[in-house]
Amino acid sequence: MMLLPAVALLLGLAAASPIEERDTPQTVHLTFHGGPASYSMAFPADGKVYPTNNNIAVNIIDAPDYNAIGQCTFYTQGEKALVGGITPEGVNQVIIGPPQPVTGVSCLGICIPIYSDCYRNGQYVGPCCNGFCAANKCRPWIQPS
Repeated sequence: MMLLPAVALLLGLAAASPIEERDTPQTVHLTFHGGPASYSMAFPADGKVYPTNNNIAVNIIDAPDYNAIGQCTFYTQGEKALVGGITPEGVNQVIIGPPQPVTGVSCLGICIPIYSDCYRNGQYVGPCCNGFCAANKCRPWIQPS
């Protein structure tokens, strides 16, 4: 019987302190590459479709600060396959095959920056933007030298 008040206290404290609060959506930064040409976009991860207004046949998209392969939709005219990749410097990439123009992008959600908590008080906070979760922190794909 003595454990019940302690459990109620812990549940009350957990409910009183939310994991993360945001007033505005996270900003997504993407760089689209097609051969020697490239262009960049920055937009909020609010679920809206943002047109690229570019006709480059894209084959690689760099996503240095957002989990684009898991949280974005890339719109094209034709069928495509998307595969995640990582540069030698540790930057997330989305590989598009076959290369083709991306007409629009939509992203939704949040991701957690490097060295921030991906778990807090035993609760999952969110996916890492550009790395992996280990020992409750987002760690970079490549260890800094």
